[in-house]
This record gives sequence, C-alpha cells and structure tokens, in this order.
Amino acid sequence: MSGQRRPTSFYYLAAFFATFIIFLYGPMLIIVMLSFQGPQGGLTFPMNGMSTFWFEQLWEGVGVIDIWRGFRRSLQLGLVVMTLTVILSLAAGLAFRQRFFGASTVFFVVVSSLIMPSIVVSLGIGLGFQLLDDSVMWIGENYEIGYILEEFETTTGLFTSALGAHLTWTLPFGLLIMFAVFNRFNQAHEEAARDLGANQWQTIRYVVIPIIAPSLIGVALFGFTLSYDELARTQQAAGSKNTLPLDLQGLTTTVTTPEIYALGTVTLAVSFAIIFTTVAIVMHLQRRRSAHGSDAGKGMV
Repeated sequence: MSGQRRPTSFYYLAAFFATFIIFLYGPMLIIVMLSFQGPQGGLTFPMNGMSTFWFEQLWEGVGVIDIWRGFRRSLQLGLVVMTLTVILSLAAGLAFRQRFFGASTVFFVVVSSLIMPSIVVSLGIGLGFQLLDDSVMWIGENYEIGYILEEFETTTGLFTSALGAHLTWTLPFGLLIMFAVFNRFNQAHEEAARDLGANQWQTIRYVVIPIIAPSLIGVALFGFTLSYDELARTQQAAGSKNTLPLDLQGLTTTVTTPEIYALGTVTLAVSFAIIFTTVAIVMHLQRRRSAHGSDAGKGMV
C-alpha cells in the first residue's frame, strides 16, 4: 500500500494549493524584500542595495501625514472593538442558548451586515451621524443652549460612528463563533456546578468561561484584526481623524519611494506578532486544561 501511486487529481490539487499559497503570501514577501532597499531604491525590481534606510526615514515621518498617530488611533480603536466584540458575542451566545420570541429575526438582522457592501454601511452610518449633528444644532439654536452653539462640533469620531461601523463587521463573526462553540458545549459541566450549589453567575464565571476561553481569545483576535485593517467601513464614518488604513490609502497616491513598503512591513510585523501571541496563549490554555484533566483523573484513581 505504501508504494501505491497517487491519483493524478492529487497532483492537480497540490499544484492548485501551491499556487494559492504563492498568491496569498507572495505579495507580502515582495513588499518585505523591497522595503530593505538602499537609498536609491525604487518601487519595483531589481533591488538597489540592501539597508534599513527606509525604515529610518519612516521613523522620522512620512511627509505631512503622522503615521504613528494613525497607528495609535487604529490600535486604540482595535482594542475597544475587540473588548466590545468579546463581551457582546459572549452575551449573545449565552442568550441564544434559550429560545425567545424573535430569535431568528435578531440573528438574521445581525448577520445581514456581512452581505451588505462595506462602503454602503459606512456611508449610511456617516449620513446618520450627520443627521444627528443637524438635530443637535437645531436643538441648540431653537432653545439657545450656549454649550451647543459655542462648543459643539460633531458627533462623528473614532469611538462613536467609526466604532459602530467596525462593530457591524466584527460582531457577526463573533456571534457565529459563539454559536459553533455552544452547539458542542457539554452542559453536564453546568449541571454539575449547579448541583454543587453554584448560582447562574458563578456557573458562567467559574465553569463556562474557563472552558470556552480559547474560543473567546479567537473572537478577540477576529475583532482586533478586522478593526485594525478596516478601510471601507471607516472612510465615511471616522470623521476628521484618520486611522492607519486611511493614511496608507492616502500615501499610495503621494509617496513614490520604498518608504511605503517599509510601513507595510511594520504593519505586517505587528499583525503577525498579534496572531502568534494569540496562538501561543490558546496553546498554553489548552495544555493547562489537559494537565488539569490528567491530574483530576489521577485523583479519581
């Protein structure tokens, strides 16, 4: 059997998979390579020298755009979106374990945002907050509220309209993950906790959450990464403060040096660092759970 020849379809599928991997990671590798060119380097091959010159230029700043400010904004917004996505997805997953009136409608309303064009969602949220601004100004003018007339500018911003736009993208993924987790969750653990006198909150805190912790970390990773590099849903909803993807979009039409590749390499490194850190945490939790299971088994023996 070991010497049996593989069917021809195996080689076709292997070639297709290899092509897919090259198509997926090839552009990243090219950007990383071109970012390490010398001072006379260009935007295409062949490379002109090898150095970290463009990273040094990036550290000093890119034209009139403050890249590091955009990075901080994206990082802060991503962390807030990640936190809210985990909390709301967990709460929704627990709620959907019980049948309630309108559950199917609520589910389809939440998931429908995945099939809506992102730019349409962004435009709709932007227009909605513009109407809110007009309403606030109308109230201020008609009731002569000094604070509104003198201080109010807009309700749009990173942690209002942009936050809402990003949540329309991250929450459906988090909810779908929670559905998959709770569909295979063994409720015997909860029943055992209640038999031992635990109330509902103690059961969730000390039993449910520790068991599904790796999945919650996965939801957090989804929430952060989807928010960190989101462009379309941010364009019309972020107001006057750009995130890193918006700055990158602007730089593609103004920067004609490998400095833009250096920025792409730094962004790529941050993304992979977050992914590898998350994977390491999940693996640690799984090993600790296995160790605890083995110890419990030995104790029973």
